[in-house]
Amino acid sequence: MATTHYEAVPSIPRADKPPRVGTIVMKFGGTSVADPERLKAVARRIVGARESGSRVVAVLSAMGKTTDELIDLAHEVSPTPDPRELDMLISVGERISVALAAMAIKDLGHEAISLTGSQAGIVTDTTHGKAKIVDIRGQRIHEALDEDKIVLVAGFQGVSTGKEITTLGRGGSDTTAVALAVALQAEACEIYTDVEGVFTADPRIVADARKLDSVTFEEMLELSACGAKVMALRSVEFARNYGVRLHVRSSFGDSEGTWIGEEERMLEKAIISGVTHDTDEAKVTIIGVPDRPGIAARVFRPLADAGVNIDMIVQNVSEHGQATISFTLPKSDIAVAEPILQSTARELGAQSVETDSDIAKVSLIGAGMKSHPGVAADMFDVLAENDINLEIISTSSIRVSCVVRASEVERAVKAIHARFGLGGDGA
Repeated sequence: MATTHYEAVPSIPRADKPPRVGTIVMKFGGTSVADPERLKAVARRIVGARESGSRVVAVLSAMGKTTDELIDLAHEVSPTPDPRELDMLISVGERISVALAAMAIKDLGHEAISLTGSQAGIVTDTTHGKAKIVDIRGQRIHEALDEDKIVLVAGFQGVSTGKEITTLGRGGSDTTAVALAVALQAEACEIYTDVEGVFTADPRIVADARKLDSVTFEEMLELSACGAKVMALRSVEFARNYGVRLHVRSSFGDSEGTWIGEEERMLEKAIISGVTHDTDEAKVTIIGVPDRPGIAARVFRPLADAGVNIDMIVQNVSEHGQATISFTLPKSDIAVAEPILQSTARELGAQSVETDSDIAKVSLIGAGMKSHPGVAADMFDVLAENDINLEIISTSSIRVSCVVRASEVERAVKAIHARFGLGGDGA
């Protein structure tokens, strides 16, 4: 049985004196601040939270596709941008957002201050591009809140223990928001995005996908790890470890979103919470390795040392004493993994290494699987009925994942969603 492993979360010291009751952290993604009008709408929402009596810290992402455009610009100048200078470059997008939001809030008659990650006291390790938060020194935020100011923090960034600007990688603004909620002992962390919450499937694929009122941390971790884009995996892990309730909701409406919290708070849990899919993975197959102890370690240790993230693994042994090892990894890691795998294959005397990028992963997730046998069999039945072949299968106590052809993944998601009655008012 395969188990998803999550990144360890560093210890963050709490403030010496707890803040006044009513602090909330609000995070707004890139689509929420994509242009001046949307940014002004975000400013009005932040002001509304302040006028309701809350002390407000807002974390903002870069506007729209700013970060992607800056990365493209860097590659136009240099084929292999220096990691330090790339972090210096792409960290400016969030700074633009918070400065503009502060201007808009002041025009609405409220005091606000914009802070970079370093000014907000977010301290990271020294890894550029994928830095981890190691400390939050929130004195300046506390002082601003005590002066009745709205605090706007640039997401996705911090300052390293070596005094360098660092960025936190994909989903970094979510991680910034949750970490601040921990350090400030906030009542809640609200994640504002372009969807109304967490759905039973991607609404762009399944028209009758249903918004979930609540999911557990455990379910959200699996959903994020298996392709759901609404929350970054690291931020959910952070929230679970420190007991921060998350509220995912739309920036463009006032409806209740999806609450993410501890399982004991969820009174009635559906067997299945959702179906996810991921088209960002590739499959690697090593053919003809010896069937003896230690071979798997020799294959995967060099990949781990190079920072390649392996997901699903299956090994088949022939009657001739040779094995075939297949596994999935992010497509973005192929360039790093291929030379390592070719070298390892030569050392082991393997016949060949094959890479297949035309695959996708479809996953069925739900806390109710623990006490309801037969879920996996039902999933396999519906895929068989739709003539969809399964190439790799992986499970946990609340998840079943299958690798299928990329061309069949949307059909697979729709069929599974319908079989388990997840659309509309079903569950």
